[in-house]
Amino acid sequence: MEKAIKKYWPIFVLPTLTAFIIGFIVPFAEGLYLSFCKFTTVNKATWVGLGNYVRAFADNTFKYSFWFTAAFAVVATILINILAFAVALLLTRKLKGSHFFRTVFFMPNLIGGIVLGYIWQILLNSLLSLLGRPLLALDAAAGYWGLIILMCWQQIGYMMIIYIAGLQSVPDELLEAATVDGASPWKALWKVRIPMVMPSITICLFLTVTNSFKLFDQNLALTGGEPAHSSEMLALNIYNTFYSRAGAQWKGIGQAKAVIFFLLVVIISLLQLRATRSKEVQQ
Repeated sequence: MEKAIKKYWPIFVLPTLTAFIIGFIVPFAEGLYLSFCKFTTVNKATWVGLGNYVRAFADNTFKYSFWFTAAFAVVATILINILAFAVALLLTRKLKGSHFFRTVFFMPNLIGGIVLGYIWQILLNSLLSLLGRPLLALDAAAGYWGLIILMCWQQIGYMMIIYIAGLQSVPDELLEAATVDGASPWKALWKVRIPMVMPSITICLFLTVTNSFKLFDQNLALTGGEPAHSSEMLALNIYNTFYSRAGAQWKGIGQAKAVIFFLLVVIISLLQLRATRSKEVQQ
């Protein structure tokens, strides 16, 4: 059986590899090429070199959207992971109805981002109206915190499931030994539980960081970048550059921004993975 697998493995890999090349490698290579071009369609592209990248970095809305996205990603990542870990701790204590609450917390993750954005737009605008505050589209701070609330509500349940799996894998013998040695529940949490669930923390941090930087549909539906692009995140800025600005030059600039965006997310994700994996405990 093992010899047959070694002999025929290319046949099994070929369909997936072909789909990956057609669906990812070819479009990525073409997109990278177009980022150096001025174009209206793929077949009508004129090479302009680094001009698109120079104009992308000179675009103040792009630079602002980066810092706005970075600020959003930091706060959202911290809040989501702390709250998800706290809920996971609570629901691993064999409380009555814990399985029901796990389902309730996880359900928002099943709703599409566009739908969530419009739902929360209605809810938050109604609340702001009752409080006599400006609506989301008129207040950048309200838009920022609205995005934070929406992201937390959607992502906490998903991260909670990962943390629950990690907490349940901690050997009972370690916790019993910590108790025998006189460790308080708080000390056992910091010295035993958290080090042992570092693989789960690595996964959750990776997902929340990348999801925060890639956020698009919720941003589009909740604030649309208003007022005056002040709540516009990177993905929405790229979309608006590519589709909302007239002229062939903007297609290339939008494509250049997309490549920069890709590199930023990859670099930040790799740095985060390296930082957290170095603290993982081998079980």
